[in-house]
Amino acid sequence: MLAARQINKIFPMMMTPAGTISPARVFIIGAGVAGLQAIATAKRLGARVDAFDTRPVVAEQVQSLGAKFLEIDLGDTGQTDQGYARELTPEQLEKQREGMKAAIAQADVVITTAQVFGRPAPRIVGADMVAGMRPGSVIVDMAVETGGNVEGSKVGEVVDVNGVKIIGLGNLPSEVAQNASEMFSANLFNLVDEFWDAEAQSFGLDLEDDILKSCVITHDGAIVNETIKNL
Repeated sequence: MLAARQINKIFPMMMTPAGTISPARVFIIGAGVAGLQAIATAKRLGARVDAFDTRPVVAEQVQSLGAKFLEIDLGDTGQTDQGYARELTPEQLEKQREGMKAAIAQADVVITTAQVFGRPAPRIVGADMVAGMRPGSVIVDMAVETGGNVEGSKVGEVVDVNGVKIIGLGNLPSEVAQNASEMFSANLFNLVDEFWDAEAQSFGLDLEDDILKSCVITHDGAIVNETIKNL
């Protein structure tokens, strides 16, 4: 929706007395929760949608929403136990960039959602790719707050680079504050409720529990979270 406000063309194909208007082409990088929602929204607006993710396992999900999955052979990538994408090697990142260049150049809208849990967002769209896009095109960098996927994006700004607008608005959940608050409070309640012993009126915290192993950072003066330890 942010891109639709900024772009200078309509999303759906239209057949008019003056001729046929081709649908906008949207390319989405990252097919997690945000990426899949972006695919669904762009399709509902009538766009032609392509998507890419480093996890081949999500290809079926992309296709089920009516988008085309871009195949790029990066070798072994996979995902974490929590379903997040693993950090790519410099060689894999370069292969990814080369494989996406043509799709980005043809796109009217590019939406980047790629983040790696506990680390800065990978830089995926370089200045050369931005320069290869048509004037009037739009990029939405949803990872701008954690370092950004797009070279030139700035937190809280819409940057114009030779006619290509790069949207780097931060804190997007605040745009839908009611739903964001509902989801956040539900997560907190379920976390607390999971470990609250109503009968004993106390918390039973087993640090070997998979949930606690993922979310507890320090205990007894030591860093116990493996992800934080390795930063």
